[in-house]
Amino acid sequence: MTYVEDELNSQPECWARAASEAAGHKAVLPAPGERVAIVGCGTSYFMAQAVAALREGAGEGETDAFAASEFPHGRTYDRVLALTRSGTTTEVLELLGQLKGRTPTTAITADPHTPVMTAADEIVVLDFADERSVVQTRFATTAVTLLRAHLGLHTDAVVADARTALAAELPQQLVACTQFTFLGRGWTVGLANEAGLKMREASLSWTEAYPAMEYRHGPISITTRGTATWMLGEAPEGLAQQVDATGGLWIDGGLDPLAELVRAQRLAVAVAAYRDLDPDRPRHLTRSVILAP
Repeated sequence: MTYVEDELNSQPECWARAASEAAGHKAVLPAPGERVAIVGCGTSYFMAQAVAALREGAGEGETDAFAASEFPHGRTYDRVLALTRSGTTTEVLELLGQLKGRTPTTAITADPHTPVMTAADEIVVLDFADERSVVQTRFATTAVTLLRAHLGLHTDAVVADARTALAAELPQQLVACTQFTFLGRGWTVGLANEAGLKMREASLSWTEAYPAMEYRHGPISITTRGTATWMLGEAPEGLAQQVDATGGLWIDGGLDPLAELVRAQRLAVAVAAYRDLDPDRPRHLTRSVILAP
């Protein structure tokens, strides 16, 4: 079993623990009414997109998501929340340094022995969700679970759905597809972006991701026999039928969207195996991007 396989299989336990510990981190996580920016790089950026939409949708306050390198320094926030598995990513550390003494910052990380521990004002350590793999799975979804629980949006049914996502067989027809499109709505747009990234990282697949209502504005033109379109969350009316009419494979995400992301992670590993690739050694990638000064 690869590292990434082992780690993605442990997500139900990680989520349950994060949810149980969320109340203990309440003081350092965004408070209701705060204007918040959530930042990260790669997977963490896509998780930031999901959490920002969840928080704002829950009426907790205006919330934006940015790649750490694209933070708008002309804007004012009550708190900046950084997601960084490694605690060493250059862009995140540079941003936290620039905000020091100006804007309160909190970082969620997996490694308590890294520079982020002093770069941020407040820290949440999810070391039980740390990973050996380059391809990030459980830390990202555990951080989202912690923040969903902080917002009062997590339930035990989410963990149950994750177990279902791990137990169900993936259709061989899906594994053999040559192109994959992931769709989301609201907070699941970030999850769709992340599902596409997982497929690219682990299996070198041609993948795209869009807000579901945007899919008909051009991207559907690539859909045909041998391609798959996967909906994370509730699909817009009539979209499944339109995909079926193209000859493409429609995957209806019936589980909690975060559990659907687990299914997509499994697909990435399965497609890698089908193509005789090692998902633990993705091409041109390292666990953390550390730029030379």
